[in-house]
Amino acid sequence: MRCGDFRTSYQSDMAVFDSDLSRWLLAAFFVALLAFPSVATSYWLDVATRVGIATIAALGLNLLTGFTGQISLGNAAFLSVGAYTTAWLSNKGVPFIAVMYLSGLVSALVGMVFGIPSLRLKGLYLAIATLAAHFIIAFVVTHWDAVTGGVNGTSVEPARIGSFVFDSDLRLYYIVLAAATFHLWFAKNLFRTRMGKAFIAVRDHDISAEVMGVNVFKYKLYAFAISSFFVGVAGSLLAYQARIISPENFPLSVAIDQLGMIIIGGLGSVLGSIFGAAFITLLPELLRIGTSALSGQLPTLVQIFAALKLGVFGLTIVLFLIFEPDGMAARWHRIKAYWKLYPFSY
Repeated sequence: MRCGDFRTSYQSDMAVFDSDLSRWLLAAFFVALLAFPSVATSYWLDVATRVGIATIAALGLNLLTGFTGQISLGNAAFLSVGAYTTAWLSNKGVPFIAVMYLSGLVSALVGMVFGIPSLRLKGLYLAIATLAAHFIIAFVVTHWDAVTGGVNGTSVEPARIGSFVFDSDLRLYYIVLAAATFHLWFAKNLFRTRMGKAFIAVRDHDISAEVMGVNVFKYKLYAFAISSFFVGVAGSLLAYQARIISPENFPLSVAIDQLGMIIIGGLGSVLGSIFGAAFITLLPELLRIGTSALSGQLPTLVQIFAALKLGVFGLTIVLFLIFEPDGMAARWHRIKAYWKLYPFSY
């Protein structure tokens, strides 16, 4: 009886999919995503779109923190850079695809600037440096009225490709699905390359990586650039979805939420970014549905919804850190391993 997953070549070991079953499950999941709008209301389409945007942003943070070991609290700032760049370019009539990737490039440049301290700073000190980046960018956004609209915010023209305008939840859902799929594919393949292996070496032990010939500073900057690019693209899509953006859209709590996404989903895992983004985005929606259902018996629940959401969020992170420190992706891999080794799964 065949038991386990045996790989006899380098090509099979580096394959994106480790079995035909994985390919078929992914194909079925993608078909379900394509068919989802046919059964979903406008509300759930909006939620699914936000999950897709959060997945791209969480993936960017995971590239930096989970795969390269550089902790960052600046994601909300880089999201705002991408969003305000999109607002400015779209209002100038620049096409959607160009706007999205130019916004990512601007965020990447800003991320590289604030990534320079990573040569000398690690851990908590680097986190404080990126936190400073958040407040610096927030100050610029608030006071650069000519571009950002200041505290009043600015509007964003709907995304368009030629004469086709993405002006509905359905159309925006499909464009976010396409963007998330592409960036997930890119990230999955990135860590099969020399650069991806260098990122992991820097995370595991930067001194050893440097002894082996890895240019640590260069790859740390690359990690900040690629991470900020992903976050900038997410910010661009967020601007197209919100249609009106202001500094209130990018509080520090957004960066905390995304850090929670990669902790709950799994650090150093592309799949974990999807799990974490879906979990953290759906959690307040499920809490809202639950509190609404119980409002007749417990009317005070609606009044304390904001505090309840924060409490459940914090409790969830603590429970994951205690009982599942490697995140939801690790649990999924253990479930897969059980069936690969069945009936000798002990």
